[in-house]
Amino acid sequence: MADIKLGFVPTRRSIFSAPDAIKYRGLTADRFRELGIDFVDITDINEEGLLYDDQDVDKIAAKFRAEGVDGIMLAHCNFGTEYVCARLAKKLGLPVLLWGPLDERPEPDGVRLRDTQCGLFATGKVLRRFQVPFTYLTNCRLNDPVFERGVRDFLAVCNVVKRFRNIRILQISTRPFDFWTTMCNEGELLEKFNIQLAPVPMTELTEEVKAVKDERTKQEKVLEYIRENMEIQIKDEEVENVAALAVAMKNLVEKYGCQAAAIQCWNALQTELGIMPCAANAILNDEGIPVVCETDIHGAITALMVEAAGMDETRGFFADWTIRHPDIENGELLQHCGPWPVSVAREKAKLTYPLAFEHPGSLTAEAKHGDVTLCRFDGDNGEYSLLLGRAKGVEGPKCMGTYLWVEVENIKRLEAKIVEGPYIHHCVGIHKDVVPVLYEACKYIGVKPDLYDPIEEEVKAYLRGE
Repeated sequence: MADIKLGFVPTRRSIFSAPDAIKYRGLTADRFRELGIDFVDITDINEEGLLYDDQDVDKIAAKFRAEGVDGIMLAHCNFGTEYVCARLAKKLGLPVLLWGPLDERPEPDGVRLRDTQCGLFATGKVLRRFQVPFTYLTNCRLNDPVFERGVRDFLAVCNVVKRFRNIRILQISTRPFDFWTTMCNEGELLEKFNIQLAPVPMTELTEEVKAVKDERTKQEKVLEYIRENMEIQIKDEEVENVAALAVAMKNLVEKYGCQAAAIQCWNALQTELGIMPCAANAILNDEGIPVVCETDIHGAITALMVEAAGMDETRGFFADWTIRHPDIENGELLQHCGPWPVSVAREKAKLTYPLAFEHPGSLTAEAKHGDVTLCRFDGDNGEYSLLLGRAKGVEGPKCMGTYLWVEVENIKRLEAKIVEGPYIHHCVGIHKDVVPVLYEACKYIGVKPDLYDPIEEEVKAYLRGE
């Protein structure tokens, strides 16, 4: 599971009860500990451990940077001091969670101790003036289920933002000539999003494969994994090439400081090694290193975002939108030659031949059914967006490769979205509902969320805690 550290910033305003603000600072910290949230507080910044003085902003920012926090929570323990909160948030440039505990009944004499909700209204406005994007967790009690859900979803949002802002992808060779759809603008990705590519020629990969074979130790471990998890239907020397290729790609990913890779699947690799890379991709995908096909850089970005939204607990799968279901009106086939991680399969994967190529090295297995999120980061003409929505696995005809028949709400609407762009025939799926997390993360990374079903109000209601 991803390790995300939260900067806990309880705040108060002087005209409301300081003792009550201190009380709720402590209660909130206790609740975090109950939930196992990794957080950094500000109890050493001043006697109260609360943000209300402008002179403390730089001290808090310095502490949070030193501690490596990934997002901050502005917890309004009474009304709060909105402009100081906004200055801190602006200085840090991290995702912001705005929340405050629900007020108690007013005292018999009419006195109110905190007026937290009113303060949340004020801080929301001032954050907008400072052009600081923020996530709002509804005014609720610490033990309300919506509090835990909202905090955990925010941590997942932080994980997406952290991942997206630090992407480096190993690009193994050029895109296949015929795949104009997978072209990307390397300079623009760097300028807009700090997404970096590490391009290497195919010869560097094949030389690394030779070195792996000479060393043998890592290759043997992967061979053991293959024998245990796959039904082998290809020759021994071909299996050895699959294992060596997986190790070689991982070595290059680590050498160049990358988190994912995109490989030219065909046909130069087959000339050198005599195999398809699909099963090797699958092995790394199961290790949490997404490797996507046809040098699809945008696909690799998507895979990193999707798994980050799932807090790295569940593996994603890189798929083609392929054909309509022959029997289900809104059904569609998600399929690829065989690169999906075996952890998503509902049966033992066969290490065999792909549908459209004569070289071995792909997997065949149907994926688990159930609810999935489908997603695609893409762009052209200087604009980028994130297509996302939900689907469910359904029964369908047997296929080759790794595949899953899914049903969506309206296939014609989805089809039009993909054709009209800026998307292509590739997407990433994950067996988890991460639509709200990805939708919310978009506000922090400069990408437009694009829901293929009309569920935006439903997603917003969920994020509000309804």
